Amino acid sequence: MKLATFLLVCALGAPGLTHAQARPDRPTPNDSLLSLKRANAVRVRPGAISVDGKITESVWDTIPALTDFVQKDPVEGGVPSDKMEVRFAYDDAALYVATKVIIKPGRSIQSPIGRRDNISQSEYISVSLDSYHDKLTAYTFTVTASAVRGDGYHADDDDDPDASFDPVWEAAASQTAEGWTAEMRIPFSQLRFNAADVQEWGVNIRHWVPSLNENVFWSPVPKRGTGWSSWMGSLRGISGIAPSRRLELMPYVATEANFTGTRNPSNPFDDGKNLNARIGGDVKVGLGPALTLQATINPDFGQVEADPAEVNLSAFETFFSEKRPFFVEGSNLFQGGHSYFYSRRIGGRPRGPASGGFVDYPNASTILGAAKLTGRLPGGASLAGLAAVTNRESAQTYDTVARKFGRVVVAPLTTYSVGRIQQEIGKSHSTLGFELTGLKRNIADDSPLERILNREAFSGGADWNIRLKDGEYALGGALGFSNIRGDSTAIINAQRSSARYFQRPDAKSYHVDSTRTTLSGFNGSLNIERRTGKHWLGGAYVSAESPSFEINDMGRLGTADGVAHGAQIRYRETQPSRFFRNYSARLSYDAEINFDRDRQYGETALTVDGTFPNFWRIQADAKHDARAQDERLTRGGPSMGYGYNNYGIEISPIARHRKPGGMRACTTGKMNLAHRPTG
Repeated sequence: MKLATFLLVCALGAPGLTHAQARPDRPTPNDSLLSLKRANAVRVRPGAISVDGKITESVWDTIPALTDFVQKDPVEGGVPSDKMEVRFAYDDAALYVATKVIIKPGRSIQSPIGRRDNISQSEYISVSLDSYHDKLTAYTFTVTASAVRGDGYHADDDDDPDASFDPVWEAAASQTAEGWTAEMRIPFSQLRFNAADVQEWGVNIRHWVPSLNENVFWSPVPKRGTGWSSWMGSLRGISGIAPSRRLELMPYVATEANFTGTRNPSNPFDDGKNLNARIGGDVKVGLGPALTLQATINPDFGQVEADPAEVNLSAFETFFSEKRPFFVEGSNLFQGGHSYFYSRRIGGRPRGPASGGFVDYPNASTILGAAKLTGRLPGGASLAGLAAVTNRESAQTYDTVARKFGRVVVAPLTTYSVGRIQQEIGKSHSTLGFELTGLKRNIADDSPLERILNREAFSGGADWNIRLKDGEYALGGALGFSNIRGDSTAIINAQRSSARYFQRPDAKSYHVDSTRTTLSGFNGSLNIERRTGKHWLGGAYVSAESPSFEINDMGRLGTADGVAHGAQIRYRETQPSRFFRNYSARLSYDAEINFDRDRQYGETALTVDGTFPNFWRIQADAKHDARAQDERLTRGGPSMGYGYNNYGIEISPIARHRKPGGMRACTTGKMNLAHRPTG
């Protein structure tokens, strides 16, 4: 009965609840209240500050401290449980940040030791800097109470940073009888900013206390708002610094040895020790204050974390995340309206056939060289360009009958190129972007590779994100194309691949054409959403990929041939009340049809969730699946209907409570009720 009452109250928007400690939120980032948030950095002599986390240097006592912090959670606008002081200083080379947290007696500090960026379970302080002051991009530097560092890059006024950003900086922390203190040293060489006599940057500070579920900010983004950099206060007082002339050289020499304990003595390619050596290097050069040029020759990926083991029994490719440093840095600048560029294609395992009694097959294609240019210009344009060349690779074979060695080409000399530009437009920081990719393989006319690899592949398009009413509404979209060229056999393989299955006997809009030597397609999308508001949010979208759309030579595509569409509406309450800290109800519809107008899926769902005053949570989901066909279930055979739910209900209570020492425990459970027709 209580659960039913809770669901009814949430669905109706809880009209009878009274808000506790409510306050008038800032309606937009341009509200005049925001301009009152100002911080000042004070110049100090070089060497005046030692980054040991103890803030014992006398110079800190002469710098005014920021103390006007407020809660965002659990009580928006409430007074923080702890007192905090933050000070900024700088010299010719770096920005220094000192923080002091004075906790209430009896509260423990949750500070487990972890890896870099693994900080969510620890109490920490973050400092975010919008060094371009464009209200769009930002860098975040975090230090926990146990001195674990975290960092990230915000690319598009988003509060969720890209954790692959790993600059070189220092931080230390020290726990005291009053609480804990920390110091940061952020070199100016790790930041990008425009040349000016006097700098003005955006800044924000966050204090996360997991033992209290408390989120404290200096300049918080309201719960009914969205964004990050656009809500920051300003950091002033920095003058007389210039963007650094960056130059980094990283040569390397590496050796490798694989020892085989029980080798096959007949295998001529395994002598039991298998020694290899390689040499190469990277160079990074700053081109003015905004652009960075990186180049590499035979890059060293020996310390890159290995991909997780996976058994893939599906007909679709597994896409692993990029972990190679050269391709990770600045990768966010290449992301546009579609996954046109997937950097793991460069240097991947060859695909050519090689047979014999024993085969020595290369595990990867050697990257002869690559160059990348990234940065952001003062006019609001972001640039990203990359070019790479991989070597022609051969596999050695051994015929055990004829006792002869052979060599067969398994990968051709290949060139990759991708370029993207994104321009910021207007005071609301709307964006317009263009991207283009190209690939060319040097395949001989009589080579077996021409039957499995495309000779050329091109793709690209435009994308836009128009922000209205200071970002309250957003109109986004994209329009793109793809084109592949090659031998007719390679194009047949593309038509018959799991991304499209042109060979389906019941297909109407397409069929396999064995005479084609090119394949062209298009994609597009359009969406509109209300991103901020006190209670009501929502949006609608439509996207399409033509059956012949193909970008897997340079990009990432699971399936084509679809027109997806949907809409959602959500009611939320973010102000704490007597019964709930927050609750929401979301009604959504998502569906897709193929170009034969067969429904591929269709789902209507209602999700209701809430958080109680003791931080326990409960969520209930109800959904209805429409009858649909799956054109890929038979892997090239006729389209087939699949099982569906007339209705389904899932209730998930999630209990979160504090344990001694401030650590949190989590208890979950589920109750499912579904009706699945057999016919």
